Amino acid sequence: MNYFAVNLKVLRKYKQLSQAKLAEELELTRSTLSAYENGTAEPNFTALIRIASYFKIGLDRFLKQNISTLTEFELRKIELGYDQDIEGKHLRILATTVNDDNEEQIEVVSHQAKAGYANGYADPEYISELPRVQLQSILNTRKHRVFPISGDSMPPVSDGAYVVAEYLEDWTSIKPNTPCVVITQDDGIVFKLVTSNIQTEGSIMLVSTNPLYAPYSIPANQVLEVWKFKQYLSDSFQQNTSETDIGIILSEIRKDIHELKNKS
Repeated sequence: MNYFAVNLKVLRKYKQLSQAKLAEELELTRSTLSAYENGTAEPNFTALIRIASYFKIGLDRFLKQNISTLTEFELRKIELGYDQDIEGKHLRILATTVNDDNEEQIEVVSHQAKAGYANGYADPEYISELPRVQLQSILNTRKHRVFPISGDSMPPVSDGAYVVAEYLEDWTSIKPNTPCVVITQDDGIVFKLVTSNIQTEGSIMLVSTNPLYAPYSIPANQVLEVWKFKQYLSDSFQQNTSETDIGIILSEIRKDIHELKNKS
C-alpha cells in the first residue's frame, strides 16, 4: 500500500502548517497539495523528492510506512533529520545508465556539468545525457562514476583531474580518513578524507590533505551522495594513480604534516 497521501497530511499537521502555507513552501498550488493529501493525484518524481527532503524523511518510509502510528518522539526524530540519510539510503533511487547487456556504465561528470550535478544527480534524464567511459581496471560488479576535481586541497590529486569513485550506500561503515567524493546541495562536488561520525554525532568529518584547509563537519542530512575513491585520471582519461597508490601517498602526507606540527 502507498501511504504517501496519509503521511503527507500527518506531517503537515505535525508541523502545524495550513495547506496554503505548505503549498507555498513546496512551490505548489493549494489545490495540487489538497489533491495529493486526498489521494486524487500523485506527485511526479521531482516533486516527490522535494516533499520528502522538506520533511527530512526517507522515500521508503514516506511511501511504505503509515507514520500516523509513530510516537511524538519518533516524529520529532524525523523532524530533526535522523531518518534522512542516516545510512545514505533515504533517496537512493540511484539514477544510472546501462549498456545493451544491462550492465552498469561509468558516467563522467564533466567540469562543465559539475555545477548542475547536485540538482540533477537523481534525475534519470540528466544522468542519461552524461558521457560514459570504459575502464578495464574497474570491475562492473559495483557502481562507479567519474567526477571532476577543482582546487588544491587534496594533493596529490591536482586541480582539473578526474576521480573515479564507487557508490556507497551505507555511510556509517566508512572507515576513518577514507578518500571520498561527497555531494552536498550547498557545496556540490567535493573530494576529501571522510570520517563518519553519523552514529555518535549525526555528521561526517571532511579533511583535506593540504594542511592550509581546516577540517569541518557536515550534518548527514545535508549530504546527497558519497562515492569512495578508487583512482584518479588525467583529462584524457589515462590512469594515473590507483587506490592503493594514493593511500600510500596520503599516508605519507599525513605523516609529514604530523612531523611539521611537532616541530612548530
